[in-house]
Amino acid sequence: MNAPADPSVLARAERQAQVVAALQQVLPPDALLWQPEDTTPYECDGLTAYRQRALAVALPETEAQVQAVLKACHALQVPVVARGAGTGLSGGAMPHPLGVTLSLAKFNRILKIDPAARTAVVQGGVRNLAISDAAAPHGLYYAPDPSSQIACTIGGNIAENSGGVHCLKYGLTVHNVLRVRGFTAAGEPVEFGSEALDVPGYDLLAVLIGSEGMLAVTVEATVKLVPKPQLARCIMASFDDVRKAGDAVAAVIAAGIIPAGLEMMDKPMTAAVEDFVHAGYDLAAEAILLCESDGTPEEVEEEIGRMSEVLRASGATAIAVSRDEAERLKFWSGRKNAFPASGRISPDYMCMDSTIPRKRLADILLAIQEMEKKYGLRCANVFHAGDGNLHPLILFDANDPDQLHRCELFGADILETSVAMGGTVTGEHGVGVEKLNSMCVQFSPEEMEQMRAVKRAFDPQELLNPGKVIPTAHRCAEYGKMLVRGGRLAHPDLPRF
Repeated sequence: MNAPADPSVLARAERQAQVVAALQQVLPPDALLWQPEDTTPYECDGLTAYRQRALAVALPETEAQVQAVLKACHALQVPVVARGAGTGLSGGAMPHPLGVTLSLAKFNRILKIDPAARTAVVQGGVRNLAISDAAAPHGLYYAPDPSSQIACTIGGNIAENSGGVHCLKYGLTVHNVLRVRGFTAAGEPVEFGSEALDVPGYDLLAVLIGSEGMLAVTVEATVKLVPKPQLARCIMASFDDVRKAGDAVAAVIAAGIIPAGLEMMDKPMTAAVEDFVHAGYDLAAEAILLCESDGTPEEVEEEIGRMSEVLRASGATAIAVSRDEAERLKFWSGRKNAFPASGRISPDYMCMDSTIPRKRLADILLAIQEMEKKYGLRCANVFHAGDGNLHPLILFDANDPDQLHRCELFGADILETSVAMGGTVTGEHGVGVEKLNSMCVQFSPEEMEQMRAVKRAFDPQELLNPGKVIPTAHRCAEYGKMLVRGGRLAHPDLPRF
């Protein structure tokens, strides 16, 4: 006798057939995927530990098609998850099991470069680095430069408010985007910001940027371009103690210097990247700092001299200054390749993302070293040190469920410790699904309800990227019980549940 069919499987198949039939009415055949072998490549983003398969993947080519997809899904009350290049590291683009993934990959045109206004108008699927390449003939570039800039899209950068190694001086995405056009969950056209100096009404552009695809789908953006500096040079400073390196970061900023970039890597990370790209890093150092200055030759010479003095006074054991552009890029090649280098030494890694006050850099590094012993896993660390943004990479094997579980606990401990030190649970990677539990630690139920109210103002049915970023009260209550049962609560004064 045949076993009865699983009702949930039958219900999903029926729902999928309904959704596919509706989308076939508004999309050409090659712009809609629903067979398992076609949708599998879209089942996760850069956070590969968590995977899900959508009912269908839509790949529209025009704004009219985007609008039609959203209207069709809204009529059926089907969730929609917008996706750019899928380079996110918090699971923000992970599909909804009963929803549609809306890929903006074909929205990859640069519509206008205006050298006089120093702006570029681009579609949401344009790669970050492509903007700078297009602006280069005019002596301009787009400043935010996340490590994934060769692949990540401006729409994804807007969703996560991405930064990069030069965000200390030039700001995050929110400081470099003037205007965004898109559609609400219901398919209504919306525009945020302006190319003028100000826009009437509330500053909703700042609300949209960093909202992780929960409020609207971005199809076009106007971004700022800045002049390429005449010269840039980079200092590589070695330290025999992580506390000295952390204190040196605070000392540089306290001296009134705002470097173009100020990054920190610990010894395990420098070993990993040196073996990968051979950037010339000091493998004996417990930590290294990369400090960059850009501007006119005179400005750079003066600032490099001042920074070198501060670094020596802070205990640097060795200082090297790039002699030419090739060597500067060589210094940065290790930092830019920290993530792929980590992939060479471990089957999997989970990249965390939190912020702390600069003065606590050494404290968090030492705390992470103790956590390595506690959870039995290695961790390599790289920091946007200038603004206190941490990127610890926890190394593990996802094929071992126990290692994955310990990795999750390790990551949560880092985030909770960051909050205890006066920081936040995320800097530029977003909350997604990865940090849902940690949101319960940082924010009260009342605060999260206000966040939900903003979400509902844009998306009353909560169809755009549901189940992410803002945890439910029930989830927070269950998480609190789990911590108490496991005796794992490192900071009992933090959770508010």
